Amino acid sequence: MSAVRIGIDLGGTKIEAAAVRGESEVLWRERVATPQGDYEGTVRAVVGLVARLVSDCRLDADAPVGIGAPGSASPITGLQRNSNSTCLNGMPFALDLEVALARRVRMANDANCFALAEAIAGAGAGAGVVFGVILGTGVGGGVVINRVARDGRNAVGGEFGHGQQQGLGIEALIAGRPHEPRQCYCGQIDCREQYIAGPAVEREFRARTGRQLSLADIEAAALAGDSHASAVIVRWAERVAVSLGDVVNLLDPDCIVLGGGASNLKAATDIVPARVAHYTFGDSFTTPILRAQLGDSAGVVGAAWLW
Repeated sequence: MSAVRIGIDLGGTKIEAAAVRGESEVLWRERVATPQGDYEGTVRAVVGLVARLVSDCRLDADAPVGIGAPGSASPITGLQRNSNSTCLNGMPFALDLEVALARRVRMANDANCFALAEAIAGAGAGAGVVFGVILGTGVGGGVVINRVARDGRNAVGGEFGHGQQQGLGIEALIAGRPHEPRQCYCGQIDCREQYIAGPAVEREFRARTGRQLSLADIEAAALAGDSHASAVIVRWAERVAVSLGDVVNLLDPDCIVLGGGASNLKAATDIVPARVAHYTFGDSFTTPILRAQLGDSAGVVGAAWLW
């Protein structure tokens, strides 16, 4: 089974391993919970998954492993940084895994792996330049050009979740109250992630109503006529549109692919595409904004494709 690739998708709540054949055929997959705040436990979990995969699929002892993980390795130190799974930050994660697995390892940002999979075998297949967006617990992005994920010189290519969210001053004026800055785990203020990630929608609804609802329940309430829920969803869609307008003005990709839990909101396709046109520099906007096709397999498939 030499044509089979090993992929690992490391998330904040789960770690998934898969054996991938061809462009996207998943032959074997297994998930375990991510050991919260436990670096050594995370390494052990990955090692255990790979051991079971290799045994069940009878792969070669030297089959390499591709890993998608939050953040990225510093080009200077090799240490992981910018990860919202903060126990990884400052650690030689790729090297430690390579030693523990006794295999060659390639690691990339999880959003890059998502974008790569969708560009090769998903919604962006056939497009030359694909920008993949994860709107989940966090916000990430990945740039794929001609089926190659581009990390960039500083290994932060596509990280649009940590630019400053635009338009907040105007929002404050409309609301008639001062803007209250939001602190991001990365150390910056008012990153996009603090406004367009799934938990941001839930926090904003709770602040408005005092009620704690899941993202799906907020959407259901909006569709049922709850004015507070509807306002929160519409504001989220406008913020996403502002953010994607920045992407189009900078990169002008052939298509944009949305993934992550928040991308399942109807507003992601019913409101966002039309609003992006208001924030792009030109007399037309024809870029397809598509939902991911590979579902929760995208990250692990993209990781397998790092080799």
